[in-house]
Amino acid sequence: VQLQASGGGLVQSGGSLRLSCAASGTIFRIDNMGWYRQAPGKERELVARSTSGDPTNYADSVKGRFAISRDNAKNSVSLQMNSLKPEDTAVYYCNADGLLTSWRSFNSWGQGTLVTVSS
Repeated sequence: VQLQASGGGLVQSGGSLRLSCAASGTIFRIDNMGWYRQAPGKERELVARSTSGDPTNYADSVKGRFAISRDNAKNSVSLQMNSLKPEDTAVYYCNADGLLTSWRSFNSWGQGTLVTVSS
């Protein structure tokens, strides 16, 4: 499964960006889709995730500012980021997991898209 992410860029503090990610390939079912980020010198962390059963998960640092949405028909997920802060600067990665066939699973990552928030 390939994930193609887009939408990163440079924005001033307080601004907005929207990230998009689409999955392609032979897919039986996608269970979870979400976004992670990795800032320089830091570990990759969960930003937001849309799960197949449980409610959407958000990192505490982005609650109320970011919103994840998913289009199951298009195997895609988006992340609307509002009120951006310099500490949101990172490379954002799309992630998806599910089934390639009824018995073979997958967990795939996108190539990463850079978000830079200037103060």
